[in-house]
Amino acid sequence: MKVKNPTALLVLVTLAVPLCLLRAQAPEAESRSVWDGVYTEEQAKRGETIYGKECAACHGAMLTGGESAPPLTGGAFLANWNGLTVADLFDRIRKTMPQTSPGRLTRQQNADILAFMLSINKFPSGKTELYRQSEMLKEIRFESVKPASKK
Repeated sequence: MKVKNPTALLVLVTLAVPLCLLRAQAPEAESRSVWDGVYTEEQAKRGETIYGKECAACHGAMLTGGESAPPLTGGAFLANWNGLTVADLFDRIRKTMPQTSPGRLTRQQNADILAFMLSINKFPSGKTELYRQSEMLKEIRFESVKPASKK
């Protein structure tokens, strides 16, 4: 192959190689899941108190469900949310609960309740509180089974 303009080719290669090297060295955005400690124990304790006042009447004191409300723990609950994001669950809580007055609780209260739910479902706590913004929670996957890499 004959190059018509070797200078242009040299400029192109000179610009392209550093970009390729930067891309190769750039860390991939780390994917997070509920197994990465996305809430704190203190937050879950606050959530337990709020849950007792706002949720237990329908969902049961142990999150096992009631006559008109589904369980928030166990196989069916985990299977229902598996593969979605924590934002999906957070937004469901935020927009539809409590059933008697949907949307009445603050984002912080909803995040605290969700932290309590995660703790009851045996997901590990961490050093950072669960976010209150759906946009941030979209980056956390809800995985019902602990990935092999986290064992």
